[in-house]
Amino acid sequence: MRVKSESAIKTVPSFVYHLPDGAESGQYLGLELEENRLRAVLGNITDGRLHHTNLDHKIYELPLELRTSGEEFFNHVAQCISDFLDFVGLKNTCLPAAIVVAFPCRQTAIKKPAVNWTKCVEIRDCEGPDVLTMLREAIDRHATFNLDIVAVVNDTVGTMIAAAYDHPQCEVGLIVGTGVNICYMEEIKNTDYEVRMEDFPDDKKEISWADNSKDTSEQKICINTECGRIGDDGSLDDILTPYDIQVDLNSLHPGKKKFEKLTSGLYMGEVIREVLLDLTRNGLLFKGHDHTSLQTPGLFHINCLSQLESGHVGVLQLRSILQHLGVGSSCDDCVFVKEVCCAVSRRAAQLCGAAVAAVIDKMRESRGEDSLCITVAASGALYKTHPHFSTILKETAKSLATQCTMTFVTSDEGSGKGAVLIAATDRLKHQM
Repeated sequence: MRVKSESAIKTVPSFVYHLPDGAESGQYLGLELEENRLRAVLGNITDGRLHHTNLDHKIYELPLELRTSGEEFFNHVAQCISDFLDFVGLKNTCLPAAIVVAFPCRQTAIKKPAVNWTKCVEIRDCEGPDVLTMLREAIDRHATFNLDIVAVVNDTVGTMIAAAYDHPQCEVGLIVGTGVNICYMEEIKNTDYEVRMEDFPDDKKEISWADNSKDTSEQKICINTECGRIGDDGSLDDILTPYDIQVDLNSLHPGKKKFEKLTSGLYMGEVIREVLLDLTRNGLLFKGHDHTSLQTPGLFHINCLSQLESGHVGVLQLRSILQHLGVGSSCDDCVFVKEVCCAVSRRAAQLCGAAVAAVIDKMRESRGEDSLCITVAASGALYKTHPHFSTILKETAKSLATQCTMTFVTSDEGSGKGAVLIAATDRLKHQM
């Protein structure tokens, strides 16, 4: 598959064509690769069902010092996989496996990812298609186990697939955590992609999806919007504040993923920190108190922001939270800090809600429908733990896409379960 035209929003195909339908069976390994951890999940699908009790999982930390060298990074990943296979007693079994990655993933096939390292990761000697090659080489060097890696996809796709197993109307995936992304199921006839027939089982290859004379009305493909890149062409410059610009300049990847830097948990705390620093320099906050810790990048993490904005937290508790962060404050300072946090998080939630509304209304228009009922699978630490973020996001999305009925479900098992189901669906596809 390839894209025939370019766009400021780099939507990319995931090469996932099918949602799980309950016909899957067997044992599968799902690997969830994030910027600071690897989550390994073993799924046992029996009698067409994957229950919570059929999932074994284990989480491994990915030390910061390993996130610059590709060989060291994937040697560590291979060691973690080896440990997990020992843990579940399947070291001598070549399991079908799928990997979901929490990074932009431009693909030419479901097993040919071009990963773009973002957030706090910059592995300079491992870009693009080298990712899967380097993992396989690390597994070969380890020489104690083997895997049949059938797919590598973005974690938002995994989130949607995980929820679609229990909610058949789920055709949109949303992650709002350290990053932000949306995926959705699009009818192939509405895309300008050209599809290679090797992506389909033999009995489907007589259909040419790129040929408009054929009936493709029911065939769909999961599109990864990479909406975090909105604004990289300057389209968001009019709404950027000086604080947003400073956060971008201080980031590991300046000029990239502008929308994500307005909306995600990784950067939202940094925007707040820049606002508070500016107010402090102008003598409006923390007068007579020690506030040197405000100079520390990453001071306001997602859990901290959730505590600061909780409706159950009083002024004395706010002072205690700030004191724990090394910031001395008065009661008035605490009220001011909370207002800043609320303003920044509300803006982020509304922007995310607008993006969700745009995607869903686009789906409705593409299908030629007057109305559309759709389920959205949502996940991510910011979405799930912040006291107000998800509510504001949903209200915004529903108010902007008034011809669509949206149901939001939280994908509790997340993209790891989705990876298991993607591996199972791929195996079923090739058994057809």
